[in-house]
Amino acid sequence: MSKAFLHLENLGLTEGGIRIVAGVSLALTAGRTVILGPNGAGKSTLLRLMHGLLKPSAGSLRWAREMTQAMVFQRPVVLRRSVLANVAYGLQVRGVDRPRRERKAGEMLARVGLADLATRPARVLSGGEQQRIALARAWAIDPDVLFLDEPTASLDPASSREVERIIGEIAAAGTRIVMTTHNLGLAKRVAEEILFLDRGILAEQTAVGTFFAEARSPQARSFLMDEGV
Repeated sequence: MSKAFLHLENLGLTEGGIRIVAGVSLALTAGRTVILGPNGAGKSTLLRLMHGLLKPSAGSLRWAREMTQAMVFQRPVVLRRSVLANVAYGLQVRGVDRPRRERKAGEMLARVGLADLATRPARVLSGGEQQRIALARAWAIDPDVLFLDEPTASLDPASSREVERIIGEIAAAGTRIVMTTHNLGLAKRVAEEILFLDRGILAEQTAVGTFFAEARSPQARSFLMDEGV
């Protein structure tokens, strides 16, 4: 079994007296982890806690070693500049000189199928194209872990398939993927393991095949039944 790269111990977040995530303890070892659960289960909050965007109100989080992280959101963050400059921005922040960052950004645009749009203003592109820009920008820094929050939720089927292809290539290149989604088909195709949340509590952590064939927790079984699985 692979060694765990991230440990959570009784991790929790309460805001305004409302429990959002409660007592989550787990160790992540898989290359591709998908977080599932009904609306309001705390999936995106848990993802942000893992990434460090939110500070937990209880418990702790420990990385096995120092790791480079990146995150892509459901609504991609697109800067008011060219497509190429958007992708190069993460490298610029890390101090990469201009020739190298523009060369790397160009390579990433080719990988996500946007090389022909490099000089276009990023904000005039479609939602699917903007999400591919965000993925290219994240991929350009060669992250050890890529967090994805509902990356296909707002996209049409063709754009969703292209984003899924890119996620697969990023994972194949060695980046660990931790992703939330409502798309159970996407979860089946991408995940190696499933984390199932219910009302902020981790009800199940299991291999993807086992989860969809015979989920262990009653909460997960009820969820899958409601989803027609």
